[in-house]
Amino acid sequence: MQGPPVFIDLTIEDQAQEIRKYLKNQGAEISEEKSPKGIEDDLHKICGVCDVCLKKEGDEVEIDAVLTSIVSIMVSISLERGENLILAFCEKLTKAPTNELAKVCLQSLWRLFNNLDPSSPHRYHVYYHLVQVAKQCDQVKEVFTGLDELKSQFSQCQPSKEQMQKLYRLLHDVLKDTQCEVASKVMIELLGTYTDDNASHARDDAMKCIVTALADPNTFLLDPLLSLKPVRFLEGELIHDLLSIFVSEKLQSYMQFYQNHKEFVTSQGLNHEQNMKKMRLLSFMQLAESNPEMSFSLLKEELQIEENEVESFIIEVLKTKLVRARIDQRERKVHISSTMHRTFGRAQWQQLHDLLFTWRDNLTLVQKNIGNISNTQAENKSQAPISITTSASKRNY
Repeated sequence: MQGPPVFIDLTIEDQAQEIRKYLKNQGAEISEEKSPKGIEDDLHKICGVCDVCLKKEGDEVEIDAVLTSIVSIMVSISLERGENLILAFCEKLTKAPTNELAKVCLQSLWRLFNNLDPSSPHRYHVYYHLVQVAKQCDQVKEVFTGLDELKSQFSQCQPSKEQMQKLYRLLHDVLKDTQCEVASKVMIELLGTYTDDNASHARDDAMKCIVTALADPNTFLLDPLLSLKPVRFLEGELIHDLLSIFVSEKLQSYMQFYQNHKEFVTSQGLNHEQNMKKMRLLSFMQLAESNPEMSFSLLKEELQIEENEVESFIIEVLKTKLVRARIDQRERKVHISSTMHRTFGRAQWQQLHDLLFTWRDNLTLVQKNIGNISNTQAENKSQAPISITTSASKRNY
């Protein structure tokens, strides 16, 4: 079997000419001759038709060698028209027709990204297309590992605010179906890039953020969304009303909203049954804040479930680790040990403040008591009678 083409041992100019020949043999409309304008023009011509090699399904090793050679030239020369060249190459690689070829393209884009100077503004464009290709071949987790890591990737060359907003939207889109919680964090980060001056233009982003958070089965603390500037601009709209219900209302409020606005809930891509499940859990958390002990009959009424379903519901609640509780089957009651607050506002901060000051006072009292005990022991030791035993006292007469 003939091995893959090898260009890497040639000079940059000769590599470009060999790549031209290879692509022409694959059916690309390109001359075999070097460009009289120089290597950068050669690269532009090559990148314009490089996707022809992606038609060779089953020759992934050969395709990888060609793309690697193109990348090696790209990172070895000074590019005056670098942005256009990078964009042309990246866009071609987003058109891989199969998952296997997409993985090859992903590897080539990673090589390009990692070999560009950390201060190069072109790295942003490469990463943006990396995310697109990663979605196609289900490798998003390999490309995006978190917001902190993402920011560190561009620490030496910060993209513009508009560029980061565009990237956050893309990340949200590729994450929302498989990593809903991470997608919510990305969208919240996106909304945080808006200011008072332009928050009103972020309506679509704010709505996506709310819908993603509501749909995420693992997101329960929704109160912070209300403080985001773009979300505040939605006050008075149905989506904001729905968010407010999930933040602080009980199940009955959601049921009333749904009866009045069924079409709206469905149009947002939200599932009514999942909303019910989440609202039951949130309602239980709210009840648990002020009721350390609840009867099965109370939960049946408040959560609109059958009494024989209460135990299984509590077990599901305990799995979330949001509430610590114990079921008393004989008394048909639930005893609450602790619960996470649905909202954390001024009242909760005051409660935490009072608790910490109580702990401080108790610790001060304990320290004082230990000090008194220590001083008393020291005084008793200093006042104890001295017993002198002489050899004479031991004699037997």
